[in-house]
Amino acid sequence: MSDTVAGPSSDMLQQREIPGEPGLWVFLFGDMAIFVVFFASYLVERADHRLLFQASRQSFGVTIGVINTIILLISSLLVVIAVSAVRGRANPIAVRALWGALFCGGTFVILKCVEYTHLVSAGNGPGSNLYFTYFFILTGVHLIHVLIGFVTLGIMIAKARQPRELTGQNLSTIQSCVCYWHLVDLLWIVIFPLLYLLG
Repeated sequence: MSDTVAGPSSDMLQQREIPGEPGLWVFLFGDMAIFVVFFASYLVERADHRLLFQASRQSFGVTIGVINTIILLISSLLVVIAVSAVRGRANPIAVRALWGALFCGGTFVILKCVEYTHLVSAGNGPGSNLYFTYFFILTGVHLIHVLIGFVTLGIMIAKARQPRELTGQNLSTIQSCVCYWHLVDLLWIVIFPLLYLLG
């Protein structure tokens, strides 16, 4: 009996490749590093002004924050479904899932604008105190990421509508867009407990 172990197939090697464009992860990790600096600075200031941060946090509800968290999680799930559909050549399903993710992103933006309006009208604007300065900076920069994410979702929709052109490069572009959208979700998963739940 031979003890020779068969090597991995080419399909297995392809599955182990890092998804997305070659320079994508440099950008993603760089972006995350900037947010880590923001998060660390927030925690340091919170430790120095604990009562102020607690009182400011308790001055408004968390309902919109919770809803937005659920919305982004759903959008990420829809993007995963879309990628699976593209790989299975079920492009109409992929397009519908991506439009659903885009709808979720739009809903997130609308709810965030409603929250901003309520906070400002209550006198809790960006310059009202240190907590709200961080609140508007962190959520505002994240909101910009969501808006940029609309472009990535639009690119994915365009690619998914052209099944005959889904070459390796097109699939790599789709994977890059997916990774960016997951970054948007991941950043919010950190921002939400820091700003809304940390007691």
